[in-house]
Amino acid sequence: MIARTTRWTGAALAASLATALVVTGALPASAAPPASGSADSAPAGSTPDAAATAAPARLTNLAHLDFLLDQATPAPVDGHTTYRLDSDRSITMPWTYADARPGGTFARVGGGPLDPATGYWGQGAYNSDDVSRAAVVYLRDWKQTGSEQSRQKAYELLRATAYFQTTTGPDAGNVVLWMQPDGTFNRSPVPVELPDPSDSGNSYWLARSIWAFGEGYAAFAADDPDFASFLQQRLQLGVSALQRESLARYGQDEIADGVRVPAWLIVDGADASSEAVLGLTAYSTLVPSDAAARTALTQLAEGVARMSSGDSQTWPYGAVLPWTKSRSMWHSWSSQMPVALARASTLLGRSDLLKPAVADQVSFTTTLLTASGPDNAWYPTPVDQTQIAYGADSRLQSALAVSEASKAPGLRRIAAVAASWYFGTNRSGTPVYDRATGVTYDGVQADGTVNRNSGAESTIHGLLSMIALDGAPDVSALAQASTTVASRDGLTVVEAETAAATTGTVVTPDSAWTGESQYSGGSALRLEPGQSATIAVPAGSGLRHVEPVLLAAEGATSTSTWKAGRLPLGTLTTRAGAQGVTAASGALLPQTLPIPIGPGATSVTVTAGSATTVVDALIVRPVTQRLSLTGTAADGRATAFDLLSSTSRLPLPTTVGASGARSTVESYDSSGRLVWRHTVSGRSLTVVPAGGFVVVTR
Repeated sequence: MIARTTRWTGAALAASLATALVVTGALPASAAPPASGSADSAPAGSTPDAAATAAPARLTNLAHLDFLLDQATPAPVDGHTTYRLDSDRSITMPWTYADARPGGTFARVGGGPLDPATGYWGQGAYNSDDVSRAAVVYLRDWKQTGSEQSRQKAYELLRATAYFQTTTGPDAGNVVLWMQPDGTFNRSPVPVELPDPSDSGNSYWLARSIWAFGEGYAAFAADDPDFASFLQQRLQLGVSALQRESLARYGQDEIADGVRVPAWLIVDGADASSEAVLGLTAYSTLVPSDAAARTALTQLAEGVARMSSGDSQTWPYGAVLPWTKSRSMWHSWSSQMPVALARASTLLGRSDLLKPAVADQVSFTTTLLTASGPDNAWYPTPVDQTQIAYGADSRLQSALAVSEASKAPGLRRIAAVAASWYFGTNRSGTPVYDRATGVTYDGVQADGTVNRNSGAESTIHGLLSMIALDGAPDVSALAQASTTVASRDGLTVVEAETAAATTGTVVTPDSAWTGESQYSGGSALRLEPGQSATIAVPAGSGLRHVEPVLLAAEGATSTSTWKAGRLPLGTLTTRAGAQGVTAASGALLPQTLPIPIGPGATSVTVTAGSATTVVDALIVRPVTQRLSLTGTAADGRATAFDLLSSTSRLPLPTTVGASGARSTVESYDSSGRLVWRHTVSGRSLTVVPAGGFVVVTR
C-alpha cells in the first residue's frame, strides 16, 4: 500500500495551524481564517486604520528645490543643443549641494574645491544626474496637482537635460555629467569619475536622462506634442547609445566568483539599468510601436531580474543585487530595481519579471526595515549604516509599485514603514523632512547625527517620496502616525574576532575593502584545521538563524562544524568559483546554519575541518523578525504599529497585541496577499505565514 501524502501550500498550512490553535483555545475564535484559507476569501484592499480615517494635509513642498534652481547661458559647444536654444540661450538647473547656515538658511555650492580666480569647482556647480531627476519631481507634481509652475519648471529642466546629451560623433547619445556655473562643461572632474570623459560611454547619468525623457514624453505628449516629439528624439538617441555599447552584449554572460551574471546591464549595474527602465516603461506605454525602445526595455528588465538572489533564509534574502561584479554587495541608493521590474512586468505582461520584485519586498525589505532601516550598504554585513533619502525613497517607491502590480495590499504596509523614516524612525529619532520648507536633510549617520545640509539629491528623493505619499493617503497617514521606534528585534552582527576563546588567529588586512565586499570590523578570525573558537552571541526572544560570514576561496574547499553547547548546528562547506569579473579572488559570503539556536543560547563554537577557515562575523537573525513603532494620529490619538516578518519555511505561532488594548491583526503570505484579518483583545497568539509577515495596528 502506498502512503497518501498531502501537499500543503504556505497559506493552507498557516490556516490549518491557526485553526488548530483556535480549537485548543490558544488563539481566539475571531482569529480563525476564512474557511478556504485563501487570500481571496479575505478583503482584497488595504484596511482603513483609525490613523488613516482622514486624508492628511499635502506633504509636498517644492520651495527648497525651487531655491536650488539657477540659470546659466552656455557658450556654443559643438554637439550640444536643446529645444529652441536659438530663441532661449539660458538653461535651468539645480545646484548640486546646499550647505546649512545659521538661522535655517542654506548656501548653494558646487562639488569639489572652489578656484576663486575662475569661479570653477573641482567638479562643477550642476550635474546632469540631478538635472534629470529634478525634472521628474516637477513632472510628477504637475501631473498630480495640475500646477502650471511645476509644468514650466519640468519643461526647463528637460531642456537642460537634453543640453547635457552629446548629439554628434562617436559618443552620440551619451551624456556629460558636470557643468561649471557659467555653463562650461567639465568632462573630466576631480576626483575622476568613470567613464572619463563623462560622455565617452554609457553611464548612470545616461540612464537617468532616459528616465527623465521617458516620463517627460508621457507627460507632454498631449499637452505639447512638439516638445514631446523633441524628447522622443532624445530618448531614441539615448537608446541608440545603449544599443551600441551595453545592449550590444545582450544574451552574453560573465562569471562573478563562479556565478553567471548578465553582461549587458548599464555600467554592469541593475541599479543604473532600473532607472532607465522607469523612463522606457513610461514612454513605451504610449508608443508601443517603437520597437527599439521596447526591446531595450525588455532586455534591461530581463538583466535586472537575473540579479535576484537568495531567499527568506539565505543572504541576501531575496534582494535584487545592484552590481554584477559583486555577490557580496547590496546598497540602498539607486536601488529601484523592484519598482522598475513591477512596471515593466505590467507593461510587458511578464510575471517572471514581477516574481523577483515581490521577493525583494516581502523577504529582503522586511529584513532591512526590522534590522535598522535603509542603511547605505551591506557588504555583506551592514558596514555602512549611514541612511539617506535616496535609499528610503527607493524602498517606498518599490513597495508601492510592487503592491500595485502584484495586487498585494500588504506591501502598502511595508511602504508605510519605509516612509516613516522621514518622520522620525531613522537613527536620529527626529524628522528629516520639513513640510514647512521642503527641506530633506542630507542623511543620518550611524551614531544618529543628522547631516543638516540639503543638497539636490536628498531634496529630489525626499520630494519624490512626498509626492508618492500624497498619492497614497492611507500609506501617508500610517507613516506619519508611526514616528518612534519602540523596539526592534532583527538582524544583528557579532564580530568573529571578539571570540571569547580560540586557538585561531585574528587577521587584519591592509584594507577592509576587498573591491567587492568589506570585512566587518576590519578584521577576521582565521582557523587552521582542527582549531576552534567560541563566539558569544546575545540572548534572544526566540529561535534565531546563525549565518557565519565566511571567506570562500577560489577553487579550494573548506569545511567548518558548528554547535551551540552540545547542540550540533550543522557543517558548512565553503568554496568559490572562478573570479571572473570581480575585483578579488574568492567571495565573502554568509551561509545559513541548518539548525537555529534557541533564545537562551549565548555562544556558538566553530571548529575548522581539513582546510583553513576564515570567519569574518556572525549574522544572527530571528526566525520571527519584529519592529514596533509608536506615534500619534492626526486626531491626537496614540497609535502603535508592529511588523512581524517570517524567515521560516513553516508557519509559526507568535504573540501579538498589548494588555488592555484591542488590536487589528493582518496576516500576509509570502506574496504579500492577505490571508486573514481579525481583532484581538490584550495579548494573543497569531500565526506568521511561512516567509510572510503580520501587521498589528492599534
